[in-house]
Amino acid sequence: MLSLKRHDAVPGRLDWVLLLSVLALCVLGTFMVYSSSYFYAMKRFDDPAYFLKRRVIWLAWGLIWLFGASRIHYRVWIRAAGPMLLVSLVLLGLVMTGLGTEVGGSRRWLRLAGLSFQPSELAKFSLVLYLAASLERKGEAVRSFMRGVFPYLLVGAAVTGLVMVEPDFGMGMTIMGLLLLMLFVAGMRVRYVLFSVAAAVPLAVLMVVKYPYRLRRITAFLNPWDSYDTGGFQLVQSLLSFISGGATGVGLGSGRQKLFFLPEAHTDFLLSVVGEELGFVGVAIILTLFVILLVRGAEISLRAPDPFGSFLAIGVTLLIAFQACLNAGVSVGLLPTKGMPLPFLSHGGSSLWFHLTAVGILLSIRKRLNETAADRVRGHGRASVPGPGHRGALPGKTSWERARVVVRP
Repeated sequence: MLSLKRHDAVPGRLDWVLLLSVLALCVLGTFMVYSSSYFYAMKRFDDPAYFLKRRVIWLAWGLIWLFGASRIHYRVWIRAAGPMLLVSLVLLGLVMTGLGTEVGGSRRWLRLAGLSFQPSELAKFSLVLYLAASLERKGEAVRSFMRGVFPYLLVGAAVTGLVMVEPDFGMGMTIMGLLLLMLFVAGMRVRYVLFSVAAAVPLAVLMVVKYPYRLRRITAFLNPWDSYDTGGFQLVQSLLSFISGGATGVGLGSGRQKLFFLPEAHTDFLLSVVGEELGFVGVAIILTLFVILLVRGAEISLRAPDPFGSFLAIGVTLLIAFQACLNAGVSVGLLPTKGMPLPFLSHGGSSLWFHLTAVGILLSIRKRLNETAADRVRGHGRASVPGPGHRGALPGKTSWERARVVVRP
């Protein structure tokens, strides 16, 4: 049950449940990154703390952005939405030039001051901001395909296309999935959702057939044990990690699968290391923390004082929850193997930075749940007030709109 008591909406109060849940994930992730990367970092860089040092730097940077974003008014992001999306498209283009860094056959990173930056993470974050700002202006037009849905599909296709060229199939599918989820919440008709998915299937099949290794991953997903030498190796090792851990795990730092058996143990398969070293209990704690984040984010979205705040809150919540579900699904064999970091836990500076910033935005919206249009005029400027035609809630007659009417104070 969602906690919807009146006292939970006191303006200016920090959401300590949300904040402490995220901080717990970050702290646990720091320990697990060090544990899972110790031997790999020793062999490759002759420094067992190589990844830990970078983790601490990115975590400190991300926390600065979290607390900074929580202190500024969330409607400031409206002005940044368009420029940030444009910048992310430019950076995605630069990745494919000589400025991009190739790792494992993919160009996904730009190196800045000795640190790697992944533009697709910025693109994903910018797309959420753009959708939240645009959907507030769009109103009920989102229920029309040509006026409301098609323009967003073109924007999503542009971002996804550049990501696919890297190639990064998983991130591309994540971006399109996030786009459709936000449009559905905004009131897009179900038949448009089904049409969009049906239109994307042939393209997805083409991308799988074009790259044989992706086809091998699909085959391995269906039967990893029989495809051990042709694509099932990662999934088998991941499953063995969970089996070895049992209920309480073998102990922090004592796992064996990370000893060059489990590929990408500190990034894509960190949850598998958790399953071995901390067992079912450790995995359950992590999943519970993500559920808390999802529930709090949904509560904030339902109570937001304006459409932009509501769309932005549900967008950044889905941004985190959707990726966490994908990573967990891959780790336990419910989804085909694909590189996807676990938010707040896996090694990956860009992912950590933008996810922490997203949490800061959630906290900012949470502080202003009781804010009225008059408050926004006095405290943030007239431009922050939605224009004529808005009714102070989500457009259309969606279930999300009805839920907002019921739970808002």
